[in-house]
Amino acid sequence: MNTIFKEKNETMHIGHNIKRIREIQGIKQEAFGQLCRNKYSQQRISDFENMVALDEPLLEELAAALGVTPEFVKSFKDENVIYNIQHSHTFNDHSTNSSQHMQPTFNNDGSDKLVALLEKFIEEDRVKTQSIAALSQAVLDLTNEVKKLKEGK
Repeated sequence: MNTIFKEKNETMHIGHNIKRIREIQGIKQEAFGQLCRNKYSQQRISDFENMVALDEPLLEELAAALGVTPEFVKSFKDENVIYNIQHSHTFNDHSTNSSQHMQPTFNNDGSDKLVALLEKFIEEDRVKTQSIAALSQAVLDLTNEVKKLKEGK
């Protein structure tokens, strides 16, 4: 039996790469959308992740929100991530320097935006908690007033 295997012709799927990078970083679609300059909805992020190609300005915006470069998104492959994880224990100072081209380039814009977003959520939660506490106190005060009125009769 003569079997010929053809090399798999892979089409670069930018949306899939965006999705995988986001998932590896542990960011939900909704939070990712809020990290973007244009504040996209969860559904819009899902739409982008299903697209094979993205125009360059959009790719730049999404990559920046993830803290990576557009080139990193374009060249991203799950196999490389798995390889780097499996072989990370074998690197020493010399091999790390010679293999830096294989390492992803991250910038801090994404993490700074994430911290700002989390701080905003925490502040909103604090305000809501204070409102609930004030409302609870008002209900207790009203309850005490009703008791006093009933005892006065």
